[in-house]
Amino acid sequence: MRILQLHSDFIEYTPIKKEVAIAEEAEKRPVRLNDLVVLFTCIEKGDDEAVAERAIAEVKDSLEILKSSRILIYPYAHLSTDLAKPAEALRVLKAMEKHATHISLQTYRSPFGWNKQFSLSIKGHPLAEQLRIITPVGEKKGEPQEKVSEAVKAEETMKSTWFIMDTDGKLRPVEKFNLKTHKMLEKFAHYEMAKVRAVQQTPPHVTLMKKLGLTDYEFGSDPGNFRWPPKGRLVKSLLERFVTQTVNEYGGMEVETPVMYDLNHPSLAAYIERFPARQYVVKSENRELFLRFAACFGQFLMSHDTQISYKQLPFRIYELTRYSFRREQSGELVGLRRLRAFTMPDCHAMCADLEQAKREFMVRFDLCTRNMKEGLEFTPEDYELAVRFTKEFYEENRDFIVSLVKKFGKPTLIELLPKRYSYWILKYEFNFVDNLDKASALSTDQIDIENAERYDISYDDEQGKKKRPLILHCSPSGSIERCVYALLEKAYREQQKGEVPMLPLWLAPTQARVIPVSDKFVAEADRIADQLSEACVRADVDDRALTMQKKVREAEMEWINYVLVIGQKEIDSGTLAVRDRERKEIRKISLQELIKEINEKTAGKPFRSLALPKKLSSRPQF
Repeated sequence: MRILQLHSDFIEYTPIKKEVAIAEEAEKRPVRLNDLVVLFTCIEKGDDEAVAERAIAEVKDSLEILKSSRILIYPYAHLSTDLAKPAEALRVLKAMEKHATHISLQTYRSPFGWNKQFSLSIKGHPLAEQLRIITPVGEKKGEPQEKVSEAVKAEETMKSTWFIMDTDGKLRPVEKFNLKTHKMLEKFAHYEMAKVRAVQQTPPHVTLMKKLGLTDYEFGSDPGNFRWPPKGRLVKSLLERFVTQTVNEYGGMEVETPVMYDLNHPSLAAYIERFPARQYVVKSENRELFLRFAACFGQFLMSHDTQISYKQLPFRIYELTRYSFRREQSGELVGLRRLRAFTMPDCHAMCADLEQAKREFMVRFDLCTRNMKEGLEFTPEDYELAVRFTKEFYEENRDFIVSLVKKFGKPTLIELLPKRYSYWILKYEFNFVDNLDKASALSTDQIDIENAERYDISYDDEQGKKKRPLILHCSPSGSIERCVYALLEKAYREQQKGEVPMLPLWLAPTQARVIPVSDKFVAEADRIADQLSEACVRADVDDRALTMQKKVREAEMEWINYVLVIGQKEIDSGTLAVRDRERKEIRKISLQELIKEINEKTAGKPFRSLALPKKLSSRPQF
């Protein structure tokens, strides 16, 4: 069962049309209810009266915090694809209603089996939106259940305490911190505390990724898998190369490991239970295999077979996984924010002890900051920091956590856990808040105290004795797909402010477009584009039989950074008329000056030549 719980000022709904044969009787008139908790409820296969009773018990606990005793049970099938049969769903909904009434809740239920029009107003406090997932206890015979790790279950029920830590190290409950001047942090905190991940509308980056020809859904695959035509593949590959380049400079040794593993391998099976992710499971002959959801498995098995000395610590190992797989919830799969198959840079470091781990943690914090600043060209104003830790770790390492927040330089969201539900004791993420006020983690790092023992990873100390290292788990950028999502969402936000949307110059599929004013200047345009290409600038030529105005307009719609118009005047003067997207002006500049400017702006970044034919007349339309 899945329940989207909304503490509402009001809801008004009108039954419009019956959708199933067993639809309940109802009048086609508006029904309005004020000041109550709306439970958008989806009944799944295997749900029964026991699930109904547990669901209401969980809701009752939260109602005490919300100081409410009024609920509306609203049948809502859109939270899952694993639906119960209509008759079974209705039976469970009635059981919820009966139990809620029995424990003295003022209970309403909207009619089952109808398409309904509704509007509602949600209260503006952090706990107004919550997602509940209630699963049957045990497993019904003949009905295989989704394999869900113990960490997933624990994460869904963990009662965290939320704070804001300022750069002075003072810890304040979220509701007592003045967030009026920190709007993005306020949105981020509300999102994290509510734990509602489902998306109800299309985020702006989906429109942009299609418009720019970067990527699109692949309907011939499982949901959450994408196709990447040439332009998008170029952008994605450049980000992959940049992250790998920064990790190599940091000292990460790049490896490659399998994408599937034995579900019954003792170390792997135990680790799965401690990792909060859902798996894909496949069968091969008489074995069950799972698709990896991170590079941990292969890197840990490889580290187990590697002889490591204390002199070689921290031991840094890295893989760019194409792909990692997580069977995310269907309601959360919208665009590039949350996928089921994604490219994840994954870097682990084995450290001798906690002090070395904390020093390495700071080094990697700088690595992640560099990826945000130089790779995505984000400033600290573009993202928020979350630091999560157990109460025990905080009591023993408060100064270290304060130093992390001071290094970030902004108030930070803190999640204090009463106990560990996973393998880590400390974790941070850089989080991007998008235009729907949903947050997504980009760079992250964790201190793992379990897996060296689980995988029998050791190093030789000064006396030649075997010791267990601590393990740091870092993704320096987060998934590459999510980086593209964040870039496009930021561009849309800039556009809403009246700025010109664009990708960082080093990532632009075409950095410079040459437009001849007529056919007789195509050869000259071709020559200029070749000179730019030889100087590591992605340049193409619009030689199509269109008006110059339309060519310029299309270049602007493609977010081309520099548009060069070539005619007799430019040939005679040796000076180009360049439309500069960033400066929003037409500049007079020589070709060599333009090359120098672009090379300086993209210095130190990976380069790839055009992903499509140079001449636009030769290009297919993906």
